[in-house]
Amino acid sequence: MQNYWLEFMTVALVHLLAVASPGPDFAIMLRQALTQSRRNALFSAVGIGLGILLHVGYSLLGIGLLIQQSVMLFTVLKIIGALYLLWIAWHCLRAKPGGIHVKTGGRKMQTGWAAFRLGFLTNILNPKATLFFVSLFSVIINPGTPVLLQAGYGLYMALATGLWFAMVAVFFTQPRVRRGFNRFGHWLDRAMGGILVLLAGQLLLSTVSGSEPPSVPSSGMDR
Repeated sequence: MQNYWLEFMTVALVHLLAVASPGPDFAIMLRQALTQSRRNALFSAVGIGLGILLHVGYSLLGIGLLIQQSVMLFTVLKIIGALYLLWIAWHCLRAKPGGIHVKTGGRKMQTGWAAFRLGFLTNILNPKATLFFVSLFSVIINPGTPVLLQAGYGLYMALATGLWFAMVAVFFTQPRVRRGFNRFGHWLDRAMGGILVLLAGQLLLSTVSGSEPPSVPSSGMDR
């Protein structure tokens, strides 16, 4: 049992470093927190957290390893992810002066479902997340670890991810924080769009250059 605790602590540490690093999830959450209501920002955080469960599910089933080892499938995933990021970036880059504010009044307010869907799709269409979870379940987690325990690791990561981004949502939806960003809100929105364009471009460039997904050693994924 002690070995499982050490394994869990390793998984938790690696996951913490991954979730705290800048990426599409954080960029989207920052924009949601600064331009939407706290409720909608929290819906997006929940969407990102539940997206983790999908990655965990296909990693346990071995489908993730199949995607990673197939150049064609992995290329398709990267293209879809890049196009989705570009679609979000287009909306960010269209931001107009007027400060950061919750969209009300004459402008259509984002629904809770739309906010949830945004977070969920951003997470599941991120090819780097695919690489992370396949590597985690094939390299770091021992193939002899009971499947239910591995599923427990996945549930922990989903909850931890959701809580992390929920804290991001709560912090950046505070009135004082929003006031601090209010004067250059549209520029921040455009900056988020620029970051997403760069992330999408990186994905498309790796596709054009013909780079293959790195191989992962065989393990208990081959059940």
